[in-house]
Amino acid sequence: MTSSSIPEAFRASVLTVSDSCARGERNDLSGPAVVKALQQHHFAIIETRVVPDEHAAIMKAIVELSRRARLVVTTGGTGISTRDVTPEATRTVCGRMLDGISERMRREGEKKTPFAVLSRGVCGICAASVVLNLPGSPTGAVESLEAVIDVLPHAIQILAGKTEHMTN
Repeated sequence: MTSSSIPEAFRASVLTVSDSCARGERNDLSGPAVVKALQQHHFAIIETRVVPDEHAAIMKAIVELSRRARLVVTTGGTGISTRDVTPEATRTVCGRMLDGISERMRREGEKKTPFAVLSRGVCGICAASVVLNLPGSPTGAVESLEAVIDVLPHAIQILAGKTEHMTN
């Protein structure tokens, strides 16, 4: 199947934000784990990318990926260290935020670890794409994604103009 034959509503990209992975010092484990989880939920992955924890690099990648994918999922850079700037970069390029999605991820994560409340990941809309920030650990990323995966197709379809369900 070519990327042009993949239904637009289910195209996704995964962006790993990690200084050490970008430098080739560490293998990216979170990105592939997120890819696998998305594929299990019938999303077609059209691109994966790794960038360092740099505000400008993250912003540029999100904007570029959102031109082709209706869902851009980031993993990494959502904690509280000085280098964790993924939420700020995401807010910069997203015109509107979907606060309920990030709240749900933290609420569900807190059932497994009290440290989930330290995640600063956000969810927003960049152009006609949903951008979702996940934690950098493979387990945390997949668990956070699983907490909200059921609402993502609906959000993507609404952004694509499929709002028939809202009419009488």
